[in-house]
Amino acid sequence: MVTLAEVAQHAGVSASTVSYVLSGKRSISSTTRQRVEESIRELGYHPNAGARALASSRSNIIALMIPLRTDMYVPVMMEIAIAVATAARAHGYDVLLLTGEEGPDAVRRVTGSGLAEAMIVMDVELDDERLPLLRATHQPSVLIGLPADTSGLTCVDLDFRATGALCVEHLASLGHRDVAVIGEAPGVYERHTGFAERTLEGLRARARELGLRLLHRPFEGGYDAMALTLSRIFDERPGTTGFVVQNEAAVEPLLALLRQRGRAVPEDVSVVAVCPEQVAVQASVRLTSVAVPAQEMGRHAVEQLVAKLGGRGSDEVVLLPPELTVRASSGPAPGWTGP
Repeated sequence: MVTLAEVAQHAGVSASTVSYVLSGKRSISSTTRQRVEESIRELGYHPNAGARALASSRSNIIALMIPLRTDMYVPVMMEIAIAVATAARAHGYDVLLLTGEEGPDAVRRVTGSGLAEAMIVMDVELDDERLPLLRATHQPSVLIGLPADTSGLTCVDLDFRATGALCVEHLASLGHRDVAVIGEAPGVYERHTGFAERTLEGLRARARELGLRLLHRPFEGGYDAMALTLSRIFDERPGTTGFVVQNEAAVEPLLALLRQRGRAVPEDVSVVAVCPEQVAVQASVRLTSVAVPAQEMGRHAVEQLVAKLGGRGSDEVVLLPPELTVRASSGPAPGWTGP
């Protein structure tokens, strides 16, 4: 491994000069800086990360808190994580992935160790226990998600309330008046996870405004559970012709059971999903959907965090507007002849 002293000897300067070029702590002439940088490239020198962190009080590491729970759709969480890692690397940062369900303890561990310079926090609840610590620490942080109170915080998220409203508007425009929502697992609502709660708020508020009847049922997962859920929906609301699905695990069981019951999609029943694009286009019936923009959310979060690390950012909420793509799973309600 090439040492700093070898770089100094190769460039014909002192070791301290090489150190100043690397740290930027002192002004070095452009000629000397260029000579040192050429020696670094030629020798393939890489500064020791630990020593560099001690010397500069910077680690160039971002902590990403992403609790991997069994009731969450892990692929979309990991897509966001990959987007964060890619964007961070482009800005010269590495990512420390924290996947445990540690809550405030994870925040204390990161802020207390000094290992990471900043934090990106996912799986945000409306009254998240981590928020008081994030507000109190000097380390910059960004939330991918929206709590009930965003004061003193920087947040990036899809506008899930507008997403719910958009799904209802689409079904209403096709004449559907009884709509069932198949949502996330019960535990997601019990924790008051922000994205699920806000989608439901948007669905209910817009349904009331448009005069639609809305029925919400959480879904734990599995074919048998979907069979029971669907039976209860049709027993309670036999006139249901529209479904909104916010649970990737529910998509194929729902479509299969609708076929089994002789209800064609979209001739008899329309289905709209809030899900990743890949899930929508690969379903047995291509789904009309609002895509979860995982890559865009991850990239925006990193950009906000890098701006804060550079002293340029401020606390703000960035909500990405939803976009609904019409595909094969939605059509006019049976007997509807238009406005």
